[in-house]
Amino acid sequence: MSDILVSTQFMKFFQRWQQKFVPNLYILTFDVFIVFAAYILSYIIRLNFGIQTMNTQLVIIQSLVVTLIYFLSFLVFKPFCGIIRHTSFNDAMRLLHATLLPFAIIFSSALMMRSFGLGQTYQISLGVFSIHFLLVYFILIQGRIAVKTMFLRLTGTQKKNHKRVIIFGAGDSGVLTKNALLQDHSTHYTLAGFADENLSKIGKRITGTMIYPLGKILTKSFIDQHKIDVLIVSIQNLNATKQKKVIESALNLNIEIKVVPSAQKWIDGKLSHDQIRNANIEDLLQRDPIKMGCDNVVRELKGKTVMITGAAGSIGSGIVKQVLTYQPFKLVLLDQAESAIYDLQYEINNDPALQEFKHLVEYKIANIKDRFRIDHIFHQYNPDIIYHAAAYKHVPLMEENPYEALLVNVFGTKALADLAIKYKVKKFVMVSTDKAVNPTNIMGASKRIAEIYTQASGNYHTQFVTTRFGNVLDSNGSVVPLFRKQISKGGPVTITHKDINRFFMTIPEACSLVLEAGAMGNGGEIFVFDMGKPVRIYDLAVKMIKIAGFIPDKEIMINEVGLRPGEKLYEEVLSNEENTILTHHPKIMKAKVRQYDKKLIDAQMEKLANLVLENNAFSLVAKMKEIVPEYISNNSVYDVLDNKNLTLDNKQGL
Repeated sequence: MSDILVSTQFMKFFQRWQQKFVPNLYILTFDVFIVFAAYILSYIIRLNFGIQTMNTQLVIIQSLVVTLIYFLSFLVFKPFCGIIRHTSFNDAMRLLHATLLPFAIIFSSALMMRSFGLGQTYQISLGVFSIHFLLVYFILIQGRIAVKTMFLRLTGTQKKNHKRVIIFGAGDSGVLTKNALLQDHSTHYTLAGFADENLSKIGKRITGTMIYPLGKILTKSFIDQHKIDVLIVSIQNLNATKQKKVIESALNLNIEIKVVPSAQKWIDGKLSHDQIRNANIEDLLQRDPIKMGCDNVVRELKGKTVMITGAAGSIGSGIVKQVLTYQPFKLVLLDQAESAIYDLQYEINNDPALQEFKHLVEYKIANIKDRFRIDHIFHQYNPDIIYHAAAYKHVPLMEENPYEALLVNVFGTKALADLAIKYKVKKFVMVSTDKAVNPTNIMGASKRIAEIYTQASGNYHTQFVTTRFGNVLDSNGSVVPLFRKQISKGGPVTITHKDINRFFMTIPEACSLVLEAGAMGNGGEIFVFDMGKPVRIYDLAVKMIKIAGFIPDKEIMINEVGLRPGEKLYEEVLSNEENTILTHHPKIMKAKVRQYDKKLIDAQMEKLANLVLENNAFSLVAKMKEIVPEYISNNSVYDVLDNKNLTLDNKQGL
């Protein structure tokens, strides 16, 4: 009982003092005392502990001189200024320099005195001084390590969470990860081992911890035997395919997965425990990068005036950040969303990688529907290149608001295209969507009409290029942030249909491909991107729930709510009448599409504009289906328009 009481009192004392730090003066005093005492001990060792033969007065005088020199060196290198409980390699090196300098000074002085026969009485034994140097450094560094170890063990006993961890990567990054975990004051991590694929490392130990083959640790028997809670991926530049395989294996074993960020993201070159993040769905869906043809993009953008519409959106802002690095003459950012453009401005002004280019940027609040306002901006800046990313993209909302979908996606694009021709813009790159292919909804059909119009508008002054791709991970309004929000609230996670699937790519990859495709286009092309394999949304939900540390359909339910208006199960990147031509870029293909007569399209657009003024939704959609014959509505009130046997009046009455 008394032992428990003493232990409790000690822990209370420790908790009270663990936020306090030893003053530098105390540490300096301790270091100086060790230097003084170590010199006397060195002399005793040199004399084989024959203390009776030692000249005590001479030894004390010499030790005072040596201590003074060390003291001055300590003032220069300041090894006493570090926080002892956080002693690092840098602190050890600083201490080495602080002890090596006086050793070199005194050692060289002793050699000179011997050479010239000076100071025979006070000559220092080279053996004594060598022993002294080793003793001082050993005692000081071991003292610091002992304090750090004791502190970590004591704090470890107070941590509420205790987890056993395996680190994948038995290299420098793995060792730094281990050290970073020790600094986590909320969780006590016990390192059960390292894992690596380098056969020369298997079976060896690093910092006293065994290195296992990766295949062995990713088994249920190993996980159960060693009671592993967490797997940390700590390999720099690990290819996406391998990372995906490791994370999926860990998910199947129901253990937590964490990922160490790239060294470029470490703070001041040091890895902190709070930088080791939980794995996310992007780690599972990203693909191995393919080197872009940067030379093409440099030639396209450097020194040019570039305008980006929808600049504050997910794709628009991604294009902005990449275009800036190619050093355009001027970058005009156009968006109707005031708060979003403000956030983008703040990010550019404060991001170390972008702020050097902030003087190149002009921010314009404008709506592409307002032709007068857009004309004024064109006249003011006379852009060379336009990346048109502004659009309404939400399928169910546009199904309910066809007027706005047409006004922005079709006539907003038309206004931009017409002004591009008027001001002789060199290139107009339109960001389209795979929903424009065999559209089943108003949003997709409106984007297809915009494609058709820009395709037919090209002339010898202005080249119109279209890029077409699928869903972008973590973009505004996409399924990934929605699932994250639902999981954070404890569920349920809602999916429209268990068999629905979608193509995904990351924002940086999509934006890079837009720039590359824009650079290679000569006008009139529709470029489609290699989106990889489609992802079943149900599987996406399951993985996101597991990554968050929950059990799908037990701790967090997955509810099927049915397809939304205009939604289809499978997306496509080509229509039934299209196929592709390979380009020099492995991820970009050119679609072979129908050619349209400009006069015919102008006439159709005029009729559509008149119908917009009438504000009759069924008339609008019927005209859209006439322009885009492959547009067949799905799960929509406009399904009746696909019945060829009914008149428009009858269809509206149904």
